[in-house]
Order: sequence, then structure tokens, then C-alpha cells
Amino acid sequence: MNLANRLTVSRFFLSLAFVIALSVDLPFRFTTALFLFLVAGITDYADGEIARRFNMETDFGRLMDPLVDKIMMAAAFICLVPLKAVPAWVATVIVSREFLITGLRLLAAAKGRVLSAEKLGKHKTAWQIVTAIFFLLMLAGREYSGVTARAPAADLYMRVWNWGGSFLLVVTVALTVISGAGYLWKNRGLIENQ
Repeated sequence: MNLANRLTVSRFFLSLAFVIALSVDLPFRFTTALFLFLVAGITDYADGEIARRFNMETDFGRLMDPLVDKIMMAAAFICLVPLKAVPAWVATVIVSREFLITGLRLLAAAKGRVLSAEKLGKHKTAWQIVTAIFFLLMLAGREYSGVTARAPAADLYMRVWNWGGSFLLVVTVALTVISGAGYLWKNRGLIENQ
């Protein structure tokens, strides 16, 4: 297994560790989850760069890289729902899109084709990562500042949470839907012939 593919596999295990960090009620769990998510995000960028730059692209990488991205993002958005960071419908839209595209890729694989990720899909993933990092930063910041104890700071915190979070969620959901619809349309021949 080459370096790019090892990074992809490591992102899967980082995603599992991220879920565990958010699920266990320990001190600084949000900071730990933020750190794990940041490292996973870096591997997402690094594996693609390494694969392209050093000619390490493989069928395994073309299939597993976007699949592990989907696992990482689904885990993040699902875990953010009970923390009141993300509405359940947003997580549902994101996860549904990822299942649909994965199903399309499996259908293509059954026909001997490998569907690689597209540019708009990569932008969608980048915005999803930024959105998850925003909420994780806000949660981690609360661990250090005790912001809920001071009214003026709490008011500012909630404004940033509400306005910044709303903006990021709108952009993320829009890119999620548009990129998914575009990907399905481009590869509609796989479905039409069923």
C-alpha cells in the first residue's frame, strides 16, 4: 500500500477516534475532537496531493478516498446534532447525498468503471470541513473560556455561533445538494439503463 493510500486509511481511524472523543464525557473532549478532525482534514488534502504529485493514483485510492471522506463528514455532522450545533435535517441531507453518491459508485464499479471525485465535490467537502471545524472551535473555546458564566461574552459567543454557523450551514447544504445533483446528472446513464 502506497503512502497516499495509507493516509486515506489513517483518516478512517482518525474519524473513529473523533467519534469516540465526542461521545465520551471527559474534560477537553471538544478540543481533542477538534485536534483529531484537523489531522483527518490534513490527511484528506495530503493523500490527494501525494497521489497526484508522485503518480501514486490507484483504483483503491479513487474508490476509498471519497468513501472515507464521506465517513468522516457523516460522523462529524451526526455527532454535532445532539450538541445542538447542526439541525438534524442538515445532517440528513448531507448523509443522504453521500449514500446516493456511494451507491452510484458501487453501481459503476459493478460495470467495471471507477467514478472519481469531481472538483465541485471537493469544494463541497472543503466547506463541510470548514463548517465542522467552526462548530468544534466554538465548542472547544467554551471549554477554555467558561463563556457561559459571563453575560456579555455569552451574548457575543451566541451571535458568532448563530450568524457564522447559519452562513456556513447554508453554503454547505447548497454545495452538498448542487454537487450531488450534478454528479447524478453527469452519470445518469448508469441509472437510465437499469
